[in-house]
Amino acid sequence: MLRNYFTTAFRALKRNWNYSTINVLGLTLGLASCLLLFVAVRYELSFDKHNKNADRIYRMLGSDKTATEDKPGVGITFPALAALRTEFPELKHQLTMVSQVRSAVVSVGGPTGTDKKRFQETNNVIAFAEPEYFNLFDYTWEKGSPQTALANPNTVVLTDRIAHKYFGDTNLMGKTIRLDNKMDFVVTGIVQAPLATTSMPFDVFLAHASILAYGNTSPPDDWKSTYSGAQIYMMLPPTTANAESQVARIERQLVGFVKKYHDPEDAQKLKYVLQPLTDIHFATNTSNFAQRSISIEMIWAMVLIGLFILVTACINFINLATAQAIRRSREVGVRKVLGSTRGQLVRQFLGETGVLTGIAVVMALVVAQASLPYVGDLLNITPGAVTLLSPLVLGFLVSLGVLTTVLAGFYPALVLSGYQPILALKGRVQATAAGNYFTLRRGLIVGQFAISQILIIGTIIAYSQMEFFRSVDLGYNRDAVLTVSLPQNEPGQLENLRAKLTSEPGVKSLSFGMSSPSAKNNWTTSFRFENDDKDPGYGVVMRPADTAYVRTYGLKLLAGRMYQPADSIRELVINETFMKRLGFQKPEQVIGKQMAVAGGTVKKPIVGVVKDFNMFSLRDKVEPSVLTTQRGNYVSMAIKLSTAEGRTKTISQLLNRVETAWTATYPEFVFSYEFLDETLANFYKSEEKLYSLLQLLAVIAIFIGCLGLYGVVAFMAETRTKEVGIRKVLGASTAHIFSLFSVDFVRLVLVALVLSSPVAWYVMNSWLKDFAYKIDIEWWVFALAGLVAVGIALLTVSFQSIKAALTNPVTSLRSE
Repeated sequence: MLRNYFTTAFRALKRNWNYSTINVLGLTLGLASCLLLFVAVRYELSFDKHNKNADRIYRMLGSDKTATEDKPGVGITFPALAALRTEFPELKHQLTMVSQVRSAVVSVGGPTGTDKKRFQETNNVIAFAEPEYFNLFDYTWEKGSPQTALANPNTVVLTDRIAHKYFGDTNLMGKTIRLDNKMDFVVTGIVQAPLATTSMPFDVFLAHASILAYGNTSPPDDWKSTYSGAQIYMMLPPTTANAESQVARIERQLVGFVKKYHDPEDAQKLKYVLQPLTDIHFATNTSNFAQRSISIEMIWAMVLIGLFILVTACINFINLATAQAIRRSREVGVRKVLGSTRGQLVRQFLGETGVLTGIAVVMALVVAQASLPYVGDLLNITPGAVTLLSPLVLGFLVSLGVLTTVLAGFYPALVLSGYQPILALKGRVQATAAGNYFTLRRGLIVGQFAISQILIIGTIIAYSQMEFFRSVDLGYNRDAVLTVSLPQNEPGQLENLRAKLTSEPGVKSLSFGMSSPSAKNNWTTSFRFENDDKDPGYGVVMRPADTAYVRTYGLKLLAGRMYQPADSIRELVINETFMKRLGFQKPEQVIGKQMAVAGGTVKKPIVGVVKDFNMFSLRDKVEPSVLTTQRGNYVSMAIKLSTAEGRTKTISQLLNRVETAWTATYPEFVFSYEFLDETLANFYKSEEKLYSLLQLLAVIAIFIGCLGLYGVVAFMAETRTKEVGIRKVLGASTAHIFSLFSVDFVRLVLVALVLSSPVAWYVMNSWLKDFAYKIDIEWWVFALAGLVAVGIALLTVSFQSIKAALTNPVTSLRSE
């Protein structure tokens, strides 16, 4: 019997090969999309879960109780670690501080000459860590001991990946690396590199006992300053109590901790909270060492989009299967007369669906495997971190195939098996069935195009927001600005470098500072204005820079003048937002006022006000900001080029001369540069990925929808051949025949637009809420989406309808 089912199924599919091809292609794309999205979602949800105690590890966050926005800080004051071990003795060996080194030059090999190799390390490769760090986080040790490897100063643990990069395959234990040409560290341990799904992506672990000597922290008694790269983690002891109650108990104890160790003014605002390790990857409102996060809402969006695309493919199948049901009514009548039960017929037709789905499953696996590198790059998945050939993924694909068979095949099977044999054999099914199934097909087509239009509208809005990012006025000139990192400076080095470069014909202006106007790493500090005896409850963003900063970046002075050259803080220039927060309406009113910043007690004069400029990405509002001199914080050089013609040969030659001058000034360090517009583009990588993903999925959903629409129209044209012939004999034009097929589908697309627009508006408006500066969703977005959908529908319908209209009526009416 089973063999007969499959034989019949293959014959039916072969007989209707064109519809079978459409169904297989649609199901293949739907299943491949679902499979790739499943792999991506599984990858994102697996972050940090490889740690066996992941459910007991938490990160400490500092939250401002008085702030209107819930944006906790990840940085913890340096002396907090020792105080926490005193106040929580049960966690003494389960507490640790990790302090990242954002950028450093690692030197290995001989003291001088060609045998010395230098590596510029960024992107969270290096961190200071304690032995306790390895009590919390799981690593596989190849050499050394987690208890002793970092117990002494000037020791370092390397991952096998970075060790091979530095030393090759030689014996590594006892080797020395030099950091920033000022401290040596001896290799005392080798661990396997962490998985890609970790929030702790470090490859170089320096002994925490050397952090003060290196200078990567604030003074040991400073309870005010925080650094986002210095974070505290704790592992709660195993207990039968509820984890949430345990966390709540510690957070209550931390209230008393704040009152005891912080000054009363800070204690009124500060609140420590615990964040689960497994939540860090999804916390888009806090930073993490991996510099990669994704909201849980985005995860659910990916799940829903995958289901939508699969449903779209199933709708194709149902539409085509029910359209062909009338043609197979006599076959059903004969089978029932010969004794087939309804259950047997249902199994037969489900078997046909199963054969189609099985073919689609195999093809989907091939398509997904071929597309995996592209999708991995699109979704920022580390190459090699995911595979489609794991038992879980293959099991999911098989389960998806079974689900698809039931979703797509069950209703058509019930329809086909439900025909009464007498009516079927007399050919009376067609008249009654047409009305029943036409209404169903209309509803399914509306649903199909509604899904497509949600994705089209989302793509248009995401594209418009990305264009807004690229074109919006940031308050400064971002074009043709080259930024070069600087190491720790000795007296006279900056002047020597400036003298060498300002004489270059391609250099229009040059400035030294802490960072460009918009930067990911920012220094926020307290201040005292005029005669205030306490902090005002908010901080200011510091932008230490020389006097050429305003000219190089094209900032606009609204009042006053630029500060005078100095090595330390001498005069201040503030932005508009700060001026207004201080209570002044006009820039001239604040000129001459006195203020102390950066923990200082001596008040300095405000000599100028600049127009607001964006200090962060456009997700965040402009904050109060201060520009001033402070040579010790000049770690970046900006060069305004005199041409904006792109990366031409002239600019390439200029870069070579800049590198030569820089290397001559800092021979022990590695030259690195970036164009400012590229730096700013990196702020919006996640949004670019979302736009690309929506674009891809919208194309797939539209293509699947068009396949189904094409199949339905082809079947209608086939069943209405004689009607079209009669109409042509009676004088109907080609345009009339075209409208006969297309008008109804255009109505359905417009209904789908009405249904999809509120959903798309709600979803994309929720997405835009994450940005302080954003576009408005205007009516033309929905009109454009409707035009695109109507155009695609008409194009799909036109081929079959025009073909039917051009057919010679003699041919279609010959049998009459």
